[in-house]
Amino acid sequence: MTDRAALADAFLATTAWGQADRALLAGDASNRRYERLTDRDTGKTAVLMDAAPEKGEDVRPFVKIANYLQGQNLSAPGILAQDSEAGFLLIEDLGDDLFARVIPAAPELETTLYEAATDVLVQLFNADMPDLDPYGPRLMAEMAGLSLRKYRTGILGSDDPDLQARFENAFEDILRGTVKGKLVIVQRDYHAENLLWLPDRDGTARVGLLDFQDARSGHPAYDLVSLLQDARRDVPAGIEKQMITRFIDQTAVEPSGFRTAYTVLGVQRNLRILGVFARLSLEYGKPHYVDLIPRVWAHMIRGLDHPALAPVADMLREALPLPTPNNLDRLRSR
Repeated sequence: MTDRAALADAFLATTAWGQADRALLAGDASNRRYERLTDRDTGKTAVLMDAAPEKGEDVRPFVKIANYLQGQNLSAPGILAQDSEAGFLLIEDLGDDLFARVIPAAPELETTLYEAATDVLVQLFNADMPDLDPYGPRLMAEMAGLSLRKYRTGILGSDDPDLQARFENAFEDILRGTVKGKLVIVQRDYHAENLLWLPDRDGTARVGLLDFQDARSGHPAYDLVSLLQDARRDVPAGIEKQMITRFIDQTAVEPSGFRTAYTVLGVQRNLRILGVFARLSLEYGKPHYVDLIPRVWAHMIRGLDHPALAPVADMLREALPLPTPNNLDRLRSR
């Protein structure tokens, strides 16, 4: 038995779930590990989150944001037990009905699910903000620069610090000029693989929320971009347009500025994801993320046509290698 397994057993022994049956759940791109617990007598379930501090994980932000979201009458998992020092949480099991699974099985629900997810963001737009670190222009520019540090370098085999600096400085200026105004909680990974459909609940509570522990304060368009420019599934263009309009109409934000911020943040987010997916393959032995890069690239390239991105558009088109099969194979094989 590993040390973590022994610690998990000791943690569960302090709860009513010490003798429950345990089954591994699919993880995410982090170092966190999840198990579903099933009570042998009642059949009730819960989820064990194993977030080892020695791997850089910390359950306390998850607890903080989960409690905040529940305070807004949204469906974040309830915290049943915790040991923050050891890195364990026992949380409510919201089930397996991810948007990414429900939509292929019941395509007639696609618009309904995206409307509900958009309405969650409208509700958070109108909510009081928790105390969070900002996701500001400099940090966002550096995160976008992962596309050069990891994706470009991973394919070409050499980096270009001068290019990196020029891009990040120019992109920071763009962000400062276009991404401004009211701040909201930004969950940052608000997409179909992290949203659960809970049709027995009402209104926005029908959307189960996961993977929000990295939340920061940021622009209201960021999570909408995350939802609608999904790295893992194709969201129909008509639904993207409808949901942007739905958000604008329900929040009364200024339409032109919001649409510009949405596009700029889309480029920022997709540049970051290019770098993250390349890094997951190069440094963490997870080459399957490379398969998602062409979709991310398409989102990014489409956004570069906006006039607000003109100061970096040509730079990026020239600097970033196309995601050809040969180039993607280089990322997988390094």
